[in-house]
Amino acid sequence: MRVITGKARGRKLLTLEGSDVRPTGDKVKEALFSILQFELEGRQVLDLFAGSGQLGIEALSRGAAHCTFVDASKASLSVVQQNLNATGFTADATVLCADALSFLGRTYAAYDIALLDPPYGKGLLQKALEKLPAVMRESGVIVCESPREEALPQSAGVFEIDRRYQYGKVALTVYRKKMLDGED
Repeated sequence: MRVITGKARGRKLLTLEGSDVRPTGDKVKEALFSILQFELEGRQVLDLFAGSGQLGIEALSRGAAHCTFVDASKASLSVVQQNLNATGFTADATVLCADALSFLGRTYAAYDIALLDPPYGKGLLQKALEKLPAVMRESGVIVCESPREEALPQSAGVFEIDRRYQYGKVALTVYRKKMLDGED
């Protein structure tokens, strides 16, 4: 696993071993950041269910101003911290050990981009999407990685599905603010 492009291009990233760990593959990661390529510069990013932190670190490498990494696993967050140290992004990051849903219920921060790649098959995306709009700027973007066959809600607060992309067994679902008649 490595950083694809930007300031930390080519840097190898650590990941935890085991069957519970499912890092985003390079093809899907490249597609995700192609979708966001013109929206990252200077933005506040939330890497919810951070795992190794590779998605948030990629966002920082491509010009995001700050990333908040949230994961309930102390082992995962240790890997996130090591990866931040290795890429030089420690000062641009906040690393929090918290249950993602509890975090969403108590934070007062506002994010421009949310990256969600939770453990599959536990209904965590649906639950997070219920709470996520409260911490998102209305101009924000929510990107969810899920199994291709998993159904996600059409909307999450003022956000609705803008596009859905499929890559083998994986889907990326992009939510953006609903456009009302007369809005640009």
